[in-house]
Amino acid sequence: MSDDNVDPHAPRALTPEEKKQQKRRNMAVALALGAFILTVFLVTIMRLGGAVVDRSF
Repeated sequence: MSDDNVDPHAPRALTPEEKKQQKRRNMAVALALGAFILTVFLVTIMRLGGAVVDRSF
């Protein structure tokens, strides 16, 4: 009967192995996001090329 008051949506404590896996996934997502940002930056610079220097104000 004590299980009636347990919230099924409440977060549970992670085991040390789950914490390690979560940290590994977080690092992978961070590296992927960083690589995407770097790729967008480099493509933008390549497409602009010398146009940045030649523009008039």
